[in-house]
Amino acid sequence: MGKIVAVFNQKGGVGKTTTNVNLSACIGKEGKKILVIDLDPQGNTTSGFGIDKNEVEYTIYDVLLGEKRIKEVTLETEFENIHIVTSSTELAGAEIELTGIENRELILKKALKDVKDDYDYIFIDCPPSLGLLTINSLTAVDSVLIPIQCEYYALEGVSQLMETIGLIKNSLNPNLEIQGVVLSMFDGRANLSIQVVEEVKRFFKGSVYTTIVPRNVRLAEAPSHGKPIVYYDPRCKGAEAYTELAQEFIDLEEDVI
Repeated sequence: MGKIVAVFNQKGGVGKTTTNVNLSACIGKEGKKILVIDLDPQGNTTSGFGIDKNEVEYTIYDVLLGEKRIKEVTLETEFENIHIVTSSTELAGAEIELTGIENRELILKKALKDVKDDYDYIFIDCPPSLGLLTINSLTAVDSVLIPIQCEYYALEGVSQLMETIGLIKNSLNPNLEIQGVVLSMFDGRANLSIQVVEEVKRFFKGSVYTTIVPRNVRLAEAPSHGKPIVYYDPRCKGAEAYTELAQEFIDLEEDVI
């Protein structure tokens, strides 16, 4: 049975999609079968895997509205062991369309029952907000992976994020746990980055991954080429970091088992 992980931080620009695309691609390269679900209306995870969201006939939007099963909208990517359910701009209006549906917070959870046994891991890229799409995601998953950037306002909004996770745990998903915290955009030359790392480790005692993702030009370029970094430039520092993070992720999971 696969594990379902939400990649979530309601703060934008923290490396959420970058982590979702590159971590899942690196875990796929380690031989694990991965399904990536793009639940963000911006569709950056979709384009990060080289798929033009305007050319996809059916997306996660059709699943949420009950018009398609998740297997019917899953696409195979050109990357090793990676399947994807793409996003669409229509998702932006889905929250309003779902308002009148009974048990609307459970739609994604029910949909994923069809495919959970087919994958080792299912990663969901959440929108940077606390709306119905995010609630659906947090209700459906086993754990939350939190990317945090090594910048001045790193912990801004984290208390609210933890409060949201607590509310979901108490009311909709009692087994929800923190998968781990990924520190990204690290600049070793800046004292601020080092201070942020220490501050985040204090806040999330024992939950922060050892691997830290550095600021990297090639990492920033990769999405415009529609490739995860490990396929775009496997020798750059960004690719090395995500490869190490994938190994750390897998090792910690196997330790738990």
